[in-house]
Amino acid sequence: MLYRFARALLLAVFRLLYRFEARGVSNIPASGPVVLCSNHKSLIDPITLGIGSPRKIHYMAKEELFRIPLFGSLIRALGAFPVKRGGVSLDTIRTAISVLKADRVMGIFPEGSRKGERIDGVGTGKRGAITIASRSGAAVVPVAIIGEYRMFRKLTMVCGAPLDLSAYLVKGSEDWEGATAVLMSSIREMLRTGQPTN
Repeated sequence: MLYRFARALLLAVFRLLYRFEARGVSNIPASGPVVLCSNHKSLIDPITLGIGSPRKIHYMAKEELFRIPLFGSLIRALGAFPVKRGGVSLDTIRTAISVLKADRVMGIFPEGSRKGERIDGVGTGKRGAITIASRSGAAVVPVAIIGEYRMFRKLTMVCGAPLDLSAYLVKGSEDWEGATAVLMSSIREMLRTGQPTN
């Protein structure tokens, strides 16, 4: 209930302030586990994915945030779960996989950071998103956030079709880096064209 209310409210605000538009949303499977993998522009990106997706999205968040009175309870209700300082641990990966095995949707930013070297607006992807998706059987949907978070400037979220990464994820000989490269290439293409990939 809280999630639906917050999503509706923020969607109205984003449409007013950023002329927000979501394209290719039908590419997000209506059921089953899904990992939405997006480029990372701003701390606001999780909100953008949340209001653009018809399904509730779950995220990893720093453990310290959950210790803040009321705020911790709020972000937990909105789908966040804690990650310990120092990076993604095995416990975090197990939690993420359990979230997906419950047929939910996770939002992940494969770049991991908004800093560092970028090619065509996208940084180097880390293999964690693909690993989690593979081990949970989740569909991998590439997402491109296009535009800046500036008042009355156009902001667009573009969702591509789920990627077929089966050639890279043969059990026992997985090519995590190759699969991640395909994912990041798809995001770059949508940033360039503004249209969903097929």
